Amino acid sequence: MIYETIKASLAGSYERAWDSFGMLVLELPVANIMPVVERLRTEFGFSLFLDVTAVDHPEREPRFDVVYHFLSPTHHKRIRLKVQVALAQPTVPTLTAIYGAARFMERETHEMYGIEFAGNDDLRPILLYEGFVGHPLRKDYPIDQEQPIVPYRR
Repeated sequence: MIYETIKASLAGSYERAWDSFGMLVLELPVANIMPVVERLRTEFGFSLFLDVTAVDHPEREPRFDVVYHFLSPTHHKRIRLKVQVALAQPTVPTLTAIYGAARFMERETHEMYGIEFAGNDDLRPILLYEGFVGHPLRKDYPIDQEQPIVPYRR
């Protein structure tokens, strides 16, 4: 099976591997995200970048899990990669050099969680307006916080 081949081939690149509802999940250090993603694309056919998001664990350090999903049309399989980043420096490398579609998905994750994607030169807001204060999907975001009023742009 492809998952066993991937785990054996990438041994030493990840810290933990497990099955989640039939999908392989690899937890790896931030430093390994680029080489692992490149290998998944070139060696194993994970040519579709599906999503990047984050999970906020305010009670834990490192606080955030950055979660990536990829699909291999060749093998009809998905894979999930997880990296942990701290609140003090919530930065991961951008995947835009490998997957052009990452540009917009990284913008959304940056906007909602405050995760920086080093190398992505366009992290402008995509869902909220410019001038919005905070990151609304963080669990400590005050739900009743008033936002600054900005003039309507035509």
